[in-house]
Amino acid sequence: MTRAANDSSMPRRRFLGLAGGFGLGLAAGCAADDAAPGTGATAGPSSSATAAPSPTGTGLLRPGTAAGTLAASPIEIDLAGTVVTTWGYNGVVPGPEIRLKRGETVRARLTNALPDETTIHWHGVNLVNAMDGLPGLTQDPVRPGELFEYEFRVPDAGSYMYHAHVGHQLDLGLYGPLIVDSDVDEPLAYDREYTVMIDDWRDGLGVTEPGTHSGGHGPPGGIPFLRGGSSSRTAPAGATPSVEAGPEGEEDEEEAEPEPGANLGERVGGRVYPMYLINGRPAADPPTLEVRSGERVRLRLMNIGADTGFLVAIAGHTMTITHTDGMPVEPVEVEAVRLGMGERYDVVVTADNSGVWQLAAMPEAKRGFARAVLRYTDAAASIPPPVDERPRELTGRQASYDELHYAGERTRPATTPDRVFDLELSSNSRINDQRYPDAEPLEIEAGELVRFRMVNQATLAHPMHLHGHPFWVATPSGRGPLKDTMLVPPDGGEGSFDFIADNTGVWLFHCHNHYHMENGLSREVRYLT
Repeated sequence: MTRAANDSSMPRRRFLGLAGGFGLGLAAGCAADDAAPGTGATAGPSSSATAAPSPTGTGLLRPGTAAGTLAASPIEIDLAGTVVTTWGYNGVVPGPEIRLKRGETVRARLTNALPDETTIHWHGVNLVNAMDGLPGLTQDPVRPGELFEYEFRVPDAGSYMYHAHVGHQLDLGLYGPLIVDSDVDEPLAYDREYTVMIDDWRDGLGVTEPGTHSGGHGPPGGIPFLRGGSSSRTAPAGATPSVEAGPEGEEDEEEAEPEPGANLGERVGGRVYPMYLINGRPAADPPTLEVRSGERVRLRLMNIGADTGFLVAIAGHTMTITHTDGMPVEPVEVEAVRLGMGERYDVVVTADNSGVWQLAAMPEAKRGFARAVLRYTDAAASIPPPVDERPRELTGRQASYDELHYAGERTRPATTPDRVFDLELSSNSRINDQRYPDAEPLEIEAGELVRFRMVNQATLAHPMHLHGHPFWVATPSGRGPLKDTMLVPPDGGEGSFDFIADNTGVWLFHCHNHYHMENGLSREVRYLT
């Protein structure tokens, strides 16, 4: 972070306490790892009980202590007076922050006190294949009562997330922020920062349907590969579906109409959620983001939802986008930011309008609302805005991918792609009419420049996510951003990106609507050499 002169702002590590009331529980390993992504481990399953991490530095894992442990277990959380049982890490939702500098090493021990298998995926990180957290593909799922030790170098600064990747576990509380600080100046100086994790929430609130969890007792299903093989797709007794089940268990979301009174916006998911959360708190009990007049404040916006796209705006303020999916872009001023599931946007807000203001996260094409309160410490007013106050900025200027020009250290390839895949997103469960895992892998060679050209024939937008590789979004200007998750519009909408095949292994390419992924909207990306 580049601080302004005469800065006396709070330490960065305090932001989670202010922004959601949950504590910090992890530190980062400080030993740089010489192995580049793709060279430190080979693809294939790894044991649930691994060897001790390398002795290069203290890192997260210290023998005989709990430091560096992410403990997955059933927990209780209070949602504005409604206490629900869910699954989470270290007793909190979101899980504890992991923070380190670019080039350092994450060392984290996952312990599993859940009644089901689990893993951790490090969303957006260009890491070694064996640490990617894909059950049955890069590792064996961690069975109840067992542990797994993750160790990997982070080569890029930015805003990332970690989350479970078995069945529908992401639709519980098994997620948290991973922040990698830059060792070079950021696009804009700022004085303090907050992470804003936005989630759709139904666990423990009585909303069930075939193939999903019920009342905090975990996810029954998914395709065997992503499930790990032990759970059942059977619906709980008395479950009421929010959509109709189609052939072969495929939910027929395309036929489900939006809820009466739904917000405006493009549909990205079709499931009903009674609550939407920011940093684990609903609109009736919002987190507070404190600022001082004149400060520049960095907000790390993250959509960790399983089935919902969000539009984010702050009443009385504009935002300047500085990063997308962790990667820097030339600053662009906007009034609202749209986030598909899995996307992250970093914005800088100038605190030049003293008062108490609504930071709104509006679920697109669904009913409901999430919010935080932006409070100036020098403001005379102290009463927060009404729960359902919609900032006018929600209907204001947004930025397209074409306006987000990459501003980092990488050089955009200027050559013709060596390999091109034409991928029709045929529905909410198929790519080129093949439903994973009964689908051909996308095979590539190390060193190639690879292009994915997508056409979305479904009536829902699809946020498509590639593991282990940042990609260049193709835009008319030829200067689009470097991302890892890309929204492809519905009804014949198109999207393309290029990536360099420089991280060998077997990776997953999938829709980050977790229900679409579980239904089969996925492909393996396999290196031949």
